[in-house]
Amino acid sequence: MIVKQELVKKIKMHFDLNIYETKVWLALVSKGIATAGEIAEVSGIPRSRTYDVLESLEKRGFAIAKIGKPIKYIAIKPVLVIEKLKKELVKGTNEKMNVLSKLRETNEYKELEHLYKEGINPIDKSELSASIKGKNNISAHLNDMIENAENEVIICTTYNDIMSKLRSFSHMINKLKKKKVSLKFAINGSQDEIKKIESQFDIKVISIPIKSRFYIIDQREILFNINDSEKDNDEVGIWIDSDFFTKSIAHLFERVAKINQP
Repeated sequence: MIVKQELVKKIKMHFDLNIYETKVWLALVSKGIATAGEIAEVSGIPRSRTYDVLESLEKRGFAIAKIGKPIKYIAIKPVLVIEKLKKELVKGTNEKMNVLSKLRETNEYKELEHLYKEGINPIDKSELSASIKGKNNISAHLNDMIENAENEVIICTTYNDIMSKLRSFSHMINKLKKKKVSLKFAINGSQDEIKKIESQFDIKVISIPIKSRFYIIDQREILFNINDSEKDNDEVGIWIDSDFFTKSIAHLFERVAKINQP
């Protein structure tokens, strides 16, 4: 059986198989039903290893063993394999989520929090800055900042950024409204785009000529993007926890926002 190496690589990645499992499964799929010897011949995998690999595929639901001698294996329809893997993924994710949701109630978590607080307290405020890479990591850090906001949040971003993260922004704004935290929302966009956002979130939006993205929490800490990449992994943010620096940026923002108000 001649199989393109690109297909082997893709199947291996998508179905989370090792190289032997991938080649044996592809050989079995091409035959429909076959003995271990036939699979070894077609796949090019040593016969001594083919038995173990077929048993592994059987346990994972990629194949079933036909009753009788010699033992033959039957390939499961790929669509059924996909559905099975989807169910396993959902089940595994739900179980992990359940464990994580209960983790904060454990003594281990309390000890972890204690260790963190003991370690973070002696640090000089000037040292509290970090580079955060990746859209998901930036969003996670921002959500934590929003969670701890007490008085005021300033959001300055672009219309395109909001539309690409609509659910995330909706979640943040609803959370701030419930906490009754003052929100100043500035957008770089056209008047039609600003009106659309005001209607979408039921808030007052400030028009601002600056094409930048930053978030200021309680004039205490700031998170800002240093590039305008639309690729998830290329997005880079800088977080700074400094009253002096953050208040300076907030003051500049207030001046620019005031100038641009009708």
